[in-house]
Amino acid sequence: MDLDAFVAAHRGDWERLEELTRQRRLDGAEADEILDRYQRVATHLSMIRSTAPDASLVGYLSMLLARARTRSAGTRTASWADLGRFFAVSFPAALYRLRWWWITTLVVNVVLAVVMGWWLLDHPRIESSMASPEQIRQLVNNDFEGYYSEFAATSFALHVWTNNFWLSAVCIALGVFCIPVVFMLAGNMLNLAVIGSIMVRHDRAGLFFGLILPHGMLELTCLFVAAGVGLRLFWTWVSPGARTRVRALAEEGRAALGVALGLVVLLLLTGLIEAFVTPSGLPTWARVGIGVTVEAAFFTYVFTVGRWAHHRGETGDVAEADRGAMAPVAG
Repeated sequence: MDLDAFVAAHRGDWERLEELTRQRRLDGAEADEILDRYQRVATHLSMIRSTAPDASLVGYLSMLLARARTRSAGTRTASWADLGRFFAVSFPAALYRLRWWWITTLVVNVVLAVVMGWWLLDHPRIESSMASPEQIRQLVNNDFEGYYSEFAATSFALHVWTNNFWLSAVCIALGVFCIPVVFMLAGNMLNLAVIGSIMVRHDRAGLFFGLILPHGMLELTCLFVAAGVGLRLFWTWVSPGARTRVRALAEEGRAALGVALGLVVLLLLTGLIEAFVTPSGLPTWARVGIGVTVEAAFFTYVFTVGRWAHHRGETGDVAEADRGAMAPVAG
């Protein structure tokens, strides 16, 4: 085949198809025309590939066909309905389906923190080996409480939000390797136990729990959710069950990504509480009450909305239409 002659003969079809793909709106006749010209150009591409392959021309026609396919079929765009479905169906369904992973993670780590704190209280020498008496006095009398009001509330909320989401994202991303997540959780619990034991020993238990609980309950729950979801990815890789390992990891990975996106909103809420409620002049019972209310609302959300969605067959994976759109198809 004479490629130059072929290009000269059919360039008009290609240019017209390109013109149609760039139009903002198509009337009925133009919609029919774009389909007709799409079929013609697809035939031209097939002929060029089989008889006179030219890399630049094949690339141009392939891109043109892709734009025409998108223009004629339309693309699915995110909407408020998608956002509503995510928070009413996908996110709570994933939380409920994976509940035993993150609840077990929560219970184990809380028990670990309590045991470590109790042990530190029974061994006061450990405290003196970690910091000087002056450093401990500074922590107890100034630093711990001052941390929550050292910066402007808005910038502090942003800092807390980004830091907590980073930790949660790392837990999910590294969960497939298991060990890094376990070490990260153990380090966080040890840090909490050390500070808590120091504050309790110096008769500042009321201050410690009054500042930790308002934001800390939901904040730590989000961290445990992320860790539990990450560890579920690890177990999926180890034991995929009846699914192939690739399919199992793909399904659980998409659900984990959805959980991570949902945690963005929850961690924003904890950041706002930590910046505006924790250091506020509200009485301790009111601040802690806000934390308890938010934590209770989260569990209610999971075990009502999430349970209903899960019983309808939702798993937290993306919608079936989107799964099909992501599947590879022949050109």
